[in-house]
Amino acid sequence: MSNPMLQILVLAAIAVFLILRLRNVLGTRDGFEPPRPVVPVLGRPAAAAPDIDEGSDVLDHAPAGSPAAAALTAMQQAEPGFAVGPFLAGARQAYEMILTAFERGDLTEVRPFLAPQVAEALDGVIAERQARGVTSEVTYLGTRETALEGAEYDPATGVGEVSVRFVGELISVHRDASGAVVDGDAKAARKQRDIWTFARRMGQDDPNWQLVATA
Repeated sequence: MSNPMLQILVLAAIAVFLILRLRNVLGTRDGFEPPRPVVPVLGRPAAAAPDIDEGSDVLDHAPAGSPAAAALTAMQQAEPGFAVGPFLAGARQAYEMILTAFERGDLTEVRPFLAPQVAEALDGVIAERQARGVTSEVTYLGTRETALEGAEYDPATGVGEVSVRFVGELISVHRDASGAVVDGDAKAARKQRDIWTFARRMGQDDPNWQLVATA
C-alpha cells in the first residue's frame, strides 16, 4: 500500500474517532429537545413580568382582610390614582375648613364639598343662630387626629364612601346680641371629636369628595 493511501486511511480513522467523541460529549439533536433558558444579553433587559401594585397603601390604614381594606382596594382598581394617605390629608383639610366655616356661620367657600342634605342641616343651625342674634368667634388650633374609620364601595354605582375619625382642637365662643357668652369659652380650648363620611363616584373627572354624613 502506498504511503499516500496509508495517510488517507489514518486521517479517516482519526476523523471517525473525533466524531464519536463529540457525539458522546454534546449529545444529539434528534427528536424533542427541551427549550433553552432565556439568558439576558448584556445591555438588553429581559422581558418584564406583569407589574404588581406594590405601592398600595391600603394596609397602612386598614387591617388585612377587613371590609374596609376590601372596599379601598376595589376603589383603587376602579381608579388607580386613588391612594388612602393623600385622601386622608385632603379630608383633614376639608374638616378644618368646613368646621371653621360652620362655627363662623358662613358656608360659602365650602358648599361645593357638602352633600345637599348636610348643607341643609348646617344651614338650619346657622339660621337658628342668626335668628337669635348670636355671633361667633373661632380660632382653630389644629387637628390632633385623623384616622380611617371605615370604607364601603358599591360596584354597581361606582360610588365609594370613606369614614374618617377626627379630633380637632379650637377656641370657639358664641355671644348673643348683648355680648353675653351663650356657648363656648373665649379663654379655653376644647376638643371636637367627629366621624365624617365622604363619598365620590370613582373614576370621574371631578376629584372632589363630598361630605355626606356626620356623627
